[in-house]
Amino acid sequence: MKPTQEEILQHRIWRHFSQGIAQYELLEDGDRILIGLSGGKDSLALLEFMARRASIYKPHIELEALHVRMSNIPYKTNTSYIEHFAAVHHVRLTVKETSFDLSTDHRKNPCFLCSWNRRKILFETAKELNCNKIALGHHQDDILHTTLLNLTFQGQFSTMPARLRMKKFPITIIRPLCKVTETDLAQWAVLQQYERQEKLCPYETDSHRTSIRHLFEQIEKIAPEARYSWWNALNHESKLTEE
Repeated sequence: MKPTQEEILQHRIWRHFSQGIAQYELLEDGDRILIGLSGGKDSLALLEFMARRASIYKPHIELEALHVRMSNIPYKTNTSYIEHFAAVHHVRLTVKETSFDLSTDHRKNPCFLCSWNRRKILFETAKELNCNKIALGHHQDDILHTTLLNLTFQGQFSTMPARLRMKKFPITIIRPLCKVTETDLAQWAVLQQYERQEKLCPYETDSHRTSIRHLFEQIEKIAPEARYSWWNALNHESKLTEE
């Protein structure tokens, strides 16, 4: 019988997901992994596929999930939905709330401050739950966009690595969706009827990253193989793993 569209897509995502884990050695026996669950399609897919991976005997891994609410940014996620989603996949979810004060914290823009505070809570919670790894839902497009962003605005050939061993903390950041495309994840979210965030972040479309996304789309129209050329360059220069 001919496979369905959903079966074909699931197989392709699982294949790329598994390739990324194997190629960049993201999992080890005995890992306790904290999944950053924002409630967006990427983090939901990450939890779903990590839960499936955890059901495989070797390597044996244990999963926890964390959802961080940023109280002073006017976006909204249905917490009940993500709590149910995590429970269905047998992953314990912790929910925490934090904030920052734009009137007194002038270090960077709101996107930086939001990310910095979320990351701080992630590290603190990983330590509390005795997790040695934090899994984030960045996909291949995120990694390639970051490469172009850093080249354009910082003059550096660098990106978000698939595996990053922190120097100041006994924690490793992993990105198991590193070889999965955003297009595949968007299609999977529709087929699985993931619930969309109720209200998106107001800063989401007002950033250099949004401009870079559009630029990358234009580059791919000119050279469809650019994605793979850039990925090979990142691999060749060992930019996808950092000890």
